[in-house]
Amino acid sequence: MSNQVSDEARVVPLRPGPAAPPVPRATPGEPLWRDLVGGVLRRERLAQERTLREVADEARISLPYLSEIERGRKEASSEVLAAAAGALGLGLGELLSLAQGELTRQAGTARRTTRHTSYQGLCLAA
Repeated sequence: MSNQVSDEARVVPLRPGPAAPPVPRATPGEPLWRDLVGGVLRRERLAQERTLREVADEARISLPYLSEIERGRKEASSEVLAAAAGALGLGLGELLSLAQGELTRQAGTARRTTRHTSYQGLCLAA
């Protein structure tokens, strides 16, 4: 048998395709919803002095997944959020309302900081 490789058997590497378009991000300084909801879940869990394992088991969510939700690394479905909220004694509406309050608070802080910085710039330029 010959050790030569036929032309048909040669592997030709493909050129890389065009770069994927960048993923749209939130406006700088604007928090992501998943961060807000995750933060609320974590604060509620810690306020109740419960472990991730306890809440994950009661919600029937894997512990690593709940951890990623709390850290804002995963976008959870409404079903998963309802289960996590329920395990903490909250309704889904309550969870989302708390997250909305946090969004309002953070957005207000960001606006005040931006206005203050702009005002300072005007004063320094004068």
